[in-house]
Amino acid sequence: MINYDEILKLSPFSLGKDEKQKFLTESLLSLTQHHYNNCETYKNMMYAINFDAKKVNSYYDIPFIPVSLFKELELRSINKDEIFKVMTSSGTTGQSVSKIYLDRKTASYQQKTLVNIVSQFTGSARLPMLIIDSPSVIKNRAMFSARGAGILGFSIFGKDKTYALNDDMSINVSAIEQFLEKHKNEKILLFGFTFMIWQHFYKELLKLDKKFDLSNGILIHGGGWKKLVSEAVSHNEFKNRLESLCGLNDIHDYYGMVEQTGCVYMACEHGHLHASVFSDVITRDAIDLSPCEFGKPGIVQVVSVLPESYPGHSLLTEDEGVILGEDDCPCGRLGKYFKINGRLKNAEIRGCSDTYASKF
Repeated sequence: MINYDEILKLSPFSLGKDEKQKFLTESLLSLTQHHYNNCETYKNMMYAINFDAKKVNSYYDIPFIPVSLFKELELRSINKDEIFKVMTSSGTTGQSVSKIYLDRKTASYQQKTLVNIVSQFTGSARLPMLIIDSPSVIKNRAMFSARGAGILGFSIFGKDKTYALNDDMSINVSAIEQFLEKHKNEKILLFGFTFMIWQHFYKELLKLDKKFDLSNGILIHGGGWKKLVSEAVSHNEFKNRLESLCGLNDIHDYYGMVEQTGCVYMACEHGHLHASVFSDVITRDAIDLSPCEFGKPGIVQVVSVLPESYPGHSLLTEDEGVILGEDDCPCGRLGKYFKINGRLKNAEIRGCSDTYASKF
């Protein structure tokens, strides 16, 4: 099996195309065999498509499964008594949600990988953290929602954690003022989901005619753009408005999903989402599912070396994206860089922000 302790010694954006291709092909083939041996449902799927590992020349050839299957089937490669945590995806009322079964080992390496990737953008020190959400979102520790899991996951980068919103989602001005006074002239970390930042933080500050100086802040946000796109708010406008109101200029979007927790795709200073050495993206043609060439929009496939307790190492998402290039982003990070165009037409709303925003 994969030696995760050795893998975690790799710098997240350090492998060029050829090295990464070899590493991912070996790792993902190993995981495919592991899940074939330990998950009967996965084995049946591989048998149904006549999968032959000997014919795999690249990780591009390893079968993917639709991400929606985690809503329909119990997919796990561990015994029931090994389940440490069950993660659930976002879902609007009435939607079924994905269930992801983690053992202690998989959960641990997901967290370590997240630290390895995100610390490249925030630095190694834990920063005073302002969470643009309400404390009520952290409830059942045994069954995390994607939103709660996102907050808890990114909380490991923070200290003196303060929630910017009350339980009724109104802005807690006094809590923010106390936090900023306490950490005046310090670097701070802000985290939240895109729509909530826009709806309950930015818009409320405008209504109150209130400004905070967040020029020492690093903002990490993610979880869906569908609602903001419908309001005609682009990535650039989102950043420009926050900078204008609060002085925030160090802003990083990220792309990720509960089905592959840990392997987040962080946006660099040029606004490009980056695949780390632990994961990759492939875009596929909507007609024949063949890989798209760079620059052509396609259905996003994500691969990750982390999912050992469940067969989530190669997934076809419900998102459309474009791979912009590989190993040549102006930021200097190696690997593919890309953008997400949005949900596929008729796909369910499921980003954390978008699920929440469907109420509005």
